[in-house]
Amino acid sequence: MSSFDNLTLLSEAANHSPSIEYGLLSPMLIVFGVAVVGVLVEAFAPRGVRYPVQLVLAVGGLAAAFVAVVLLAGTKSVAMMGSVAVDGPTLFLQGTILLVSIPAVLLVAERGSGNTVPESPNHDALGSFTPQASSVPGSVAEQEATKAGIAQTEVFPLTLFAVGGMLLFPASNDLLTMFVALEVFSLPLYLLCGLARRRRLLSQEAAMKYFLLGAFSSAFFVFGIAMLYGYAGTVDLAGIADAARIGTENDSFLWLGTGLVAVGLLFKVGAVPFHSWIPDVYQGAPTPITSFMATATKIAAFGAILRIFYVALPNEYVNWRPLMWGVAILTMVVGSIVAVTQTDMKRMLAYSAIAHTGFILTGVVADSDAGLSATMFYLLAYGFSTVGAFAVVSLVRDADGEVAELSRWAGLGRRSPLIAAVFALFLLAFAGIPLTSGFIGKFAVFRAAAEGGAVPLVIVGVLCSAIAAYFYVRVIVLMFFTDPTDDAPTVVVPSSLTSSVIGLGAGVTLILGVLPQPALDLAERAAEFIR
Repeated sequence: MSSFDNLTLLSEAANHSPSIEYGLLSPMLIVFGVAVVGVLVEAFAPRGVRYPVQLVLAVGGLAAAFVAVVLLAGTKSVAMMGSVAVDGPTLFLQGTILLVSIPAVLLVAERGSGNTVPESPNHDALGSFTPQASSVPGSVAEQEATKAGIAQTEVFPLTLFAVGGMLLFPASNDLLTMFVALEVFSLPLYLLCGLARRRRLLSQEAAMKYFLLGAFSSAFFVFGIAMLYGYAGTVDLAGIADAARIGTENDSFLWLGTGLVAVGLLFKVGAVPFHSWIPDVYQGAPTPITSFMATATKIAAFGAILRIFYVALPNEYVNWRPLMWGVAILTMVVGSIVAVTQTDMKRMLAYSAIAHTGFILTGVVADSDAGLSATMFYLLAYGFSTVGAFAVVSLVRDADGEVAELSRWAGLGRRSPLIAAVFALFLLAFAGIPLTSGFIGKFAVFRAAAEGGAVPLVIVGVLCSAIAAYFYVRVIVLMFFTDPTDDAPTVVVPSSLTSSVIGLGAGVTLILGVLPQPALDLAERAAEFIR
């Protein structure tokens, strides 16, 4: 090849150099930038100032990223040479992830600062009863654990890195970018699950299970990418859709690739039969991390599922719909029935999360703009209720830490009526009782599925909702109409951080239940992918 030919190739390469649209990528860049600054703070800042600096950085960075999302409202474009799509679903889901991540970070900060327990009984602003210092974590050991928690400020940049990956996941417009995003938010979560100050063996076991099973699911996802590339000759979602519309001789590659990619994504949302990690990880991980995983991870993963099935595989609807029907039915039935048998509060909420995954999948199956908007609204409503519920769980403690045994929650409504009432509100929202956000969310996804011809799926969903209502009401009866046990735990005084998380969760749950139309309209306007 002559030197002239080499110069020609270099000139063509220069003309096709990657372009970075910083404005379109600003929400992700802000979060990743603040996360890097947090790492530098960990490396160079004195230990005594790390906690307040990291807290301000984390909350400020998430708030700034949300402002960037708001400023991008109405945008419909691609960035990074088409690998990132900025459209209505992307911005709605990114905003939802950021909004639920802020209270999750406040709970993480509460984990670091600890609760201060006064020497004498007192009633706090939320109506909870502060017990004697001798009966709650207030010993020298607890003080040492609190100091260790304050020093453990690396949780903040780890959380921000996870949030950054979650923002990229539903925005990915090709499969390789989606895989990178998957790993970016998964790796910090593996570490965060093992950082509990108490019951460390259980926490580390949960982290190991999550890591091993997550590695397997990532391998399935990569094999699916290879199959789809072999079918379409590209990893671009629009290119895969074009190949599926035209048709090739390698349809088996398309079906295998779709199934393998679906396995990787359904693992992340905790759908049956890929749900086995959910109860163990939710129980073993620190409660603030559990709340973060149960909300932000689910929102991001469902965003990726919607983008793949609605953008890359719309013409294969008749092939993937039976698969999603089966997964949705199994997920609703298993989650609702097994939750009835649970005796641990966090495991019960874990199976509740599995059941809700099945309910959300009914919106995905609808394969319409109505199903897309209903799914996004459901994710918004479920996210705030879940964060608030886990915040309440973190307050019920004894000398050994959090108390998750259901039997020991008996009589909680008599000793801490307001805390128990707020928790009952979250449970009623999960059950789908009217005037709560859960009712509006279920009604929206069930209506969209019925309009899409999935009436049998809706019937199964309604029956499973009735089963789920039983174990939610059982907890409410236990708290308000059952005598407390001799070893009943106490509700510690929530700091302003936990109080704000609980108040925000309760407020959004009520507002979206009583006045849901603005949020529904916003989701409806955002329900349009770049294809």
